[in-house]
Amino acid sequence: MYITLFKSKLHRGTITEANINYVGSITIDCELLEKSDILPGERVQVVNVNNGERFETYTIEGERGTGIICVNGAAARLVQIGDQVIIISYAMMEKKEAPRFKPKVLILDDGNKILKIKDKEEHGHIE
Repeated sequence: MYITLFKSKLHRGTITEANINYVGSITIDCELLEKSDILPGERVQVVNVNNGERFETYTIEGERGTGIICVNGAAARLVQIGDQVIIISYAMMEKKEAPRFKPKVLILDDGNKILKIKDKEEHGHIE
């Protein structure tokens, strides 16, 4: 049996751009993608902390070191520049693999710089 677990997370990223005139997706600084083990083109869920919107899209590499998190296309209507978001990727694995699996959780500051990298989440601990 396969189950789906969260694989990676960018916690409390800040939206730097919203571009409605783009085909679609979310552009993320390639350093953040690499450190979080999220691939270009990978499906992600985006949760807007400011307004509660949740949507799925795929990732595009943004310029390294810029801290860019830009929502493109129709989903740009669901965010505002400065909103905080949580970006989550998931992976399917055999149930027996799950107890040993360690996700990558990047805690970000307001400028989308990495404050901390964790391999688990604990209830009630925002960081």
